[in-house]
Amino acid sequence: MPVFSRLTASAATVATSLLATAGAALAGVGQPSPWEIGLQDSGSPIMDDITRFNEFLFWITTGIAVFVLILLAIIIVRFNARANPTPSRATHNTPLEIIWTVVPVVILLLIAVPSFRLLFLELDVPKPDLTVKATGKQWYWSYDYPDNGNFEFDSEIVADKDLKPGQPRLLTVDNEMVVPVNKIVHVLVTGADVIHSFTVPSLGIRIDAIPGRINDTWFKAKHQGLYYGQCSELCGTDHAFMPIVVRVVGDDDFSKWVDAAKKKYAGDESAPSNVIAAAAVPQR
Repeated sequence: MPVFSRLTASAATVATSLLATAGAALAGVGQPSPWEIGLQDSGSPIMDDITRFNEFLFWITTGIAVFVLILLAIIIVRFNARANPTPSRATHNTPLEIIWTVVPVVILLLIAVPSFRLLFLELDVPKPDLTVKATGKQWYWSYDYPDNGNFEFDSEIVADKDLKPGQPRLLTVDNEMVVPVNKIVHVLVTGADVIHSFTVPSLGIRIDAIPGRINDTWFKAKHQGLYYGQCSELCGTDHAFMPIVVRVVGDDDFSKWVDAAKKKYAGDESAPSNVIAAAAVPQR
């Protein structure tokens, strides 16, 4: 009994700890959370749709898994050699064959309709309020604002030794991509050397950055704050050190940032072109 009591107390402690951290595990707008088991919380309308579609698929796959498990249990219990020593010789059952053909088709149609709708929403860019060009390079990103003075700047990872309190490791950059809240942002994405992938989970965007080609995507951030992402295509030795940070601010703050950025970047002739990747990357 003492052993059982100790085990019960340990289990209760673990359960309490898990419940205490459940909020953190399920939260996470803009960045991953410790022990997170689901998608990051939504920060855009597109991500709302992605989350709903993911939950819809979860219940469909769960239902299929439970149904198959029940069938396996019935077969094991009712049709083993001891319970059913004389098995049936039947090889065909027309109604059953029709059911197991039609039902999967219906399930696939139920998945296809919202899936195609979501793909259309992701790829059909509405009239934008702002355009930003993101160029993937080994191993950092460059951002160009053609609608706001056509200035350009590089965004590189901040080394661990330079991180400030509260800044996440491997996700913090020196220059963030800044956009206004509740505005449609059109993102043009390309690569300067190899294939990269521009991905910000909470905003519901992921698109390949391919040299010689411009892909595009869009988002509309619902809340101000920082949204973290990373290159999601293997692109070389420092692939893991190529974060993306989108800072969403109010309209007034965005206008002030643009004015300051024009002065800081527009006349910088030393800034590398978006056509050629800069060869010199600071050692990390």
